[in-house]
Amino acid sequence: MINIENVTKFYDNGAKGADQISVKIEQGEFVFIVGSSGSGKSSFIRMLLKEQEPTSGKIYINNVDITTLHHKEVPYFRRQLGVVFQDFKLLPNKTVYENVAFAMEVTEAPSREIRRNVPAVLAMVGLQRKSKSYPNQLSGGEQQRTALARAIVNKPSLLIADEPTGNLDPKTAWEIMHLLEDINYRGTTVVVATHAKDIVDTMQKRVITIKNGKILSDVEKGGYSNEG
Repeated sequence: MINIENVTKFYDNGAKGADQISVKIEQGEFVFIVGSSGSGKSSFIRMLLKEQEPTSGKIYINNVDITTLHHKEVPYFRRQLGVVFQDFKLLPNKTVYENVAFAMEVTEAPSREIRRNVPAVLAMVGLQRKSKSYPNQLSGGEQQRTALARAIVNKPSLLIADEPTGNLDPKTAWEIMHLLEDINYRGTTVVVATHAKDIVDTMQKRVITIKNGKILSDVEKGGYSNEG
């Protein structure tokens, strides 16, 4: 699924976002990526999304070396991923239904398939009654549920969530994490970058802790390391 081989990332200012990182994530895993601000956690996620390029090393996703992809191929590569951000990134002029449908439209999915799949994922995240609402009419939790529905409507094999609970109250944060867990149970590989210590400690998933661009620890059923 994900195979990162000896990846190093230098920035123009001399900072190091990754320092000889090597890690494998298998299909169907649920993995937390943790670390303090400046640890290299964001660099890790951005390189997986091909928003940033490693200075050296290789990154394979679904057996494809994404470090060699031409820029014209990147949009097609990203269609294989589901991505959820802290700030939702919903289209304000589209309804909940239209936001989710748009993710299928860009893949040129048949309208019959869109009409079938969108209501199904909205029901899964508990938003079937909000399909005609616009983002500014939703709570933060409802906006993140919409973002989740959009991320999974194309049935990606990999879902990457970057601080998905960062703007949510604790109760709503747990609702989102339970949804991510449910998505994982259905077979999707889930990678979550987070600062939410209580969530990481309670869920006891695989935890990769990054510090100073290096992998400090990689624990099968771990908690949030104070050293991160």
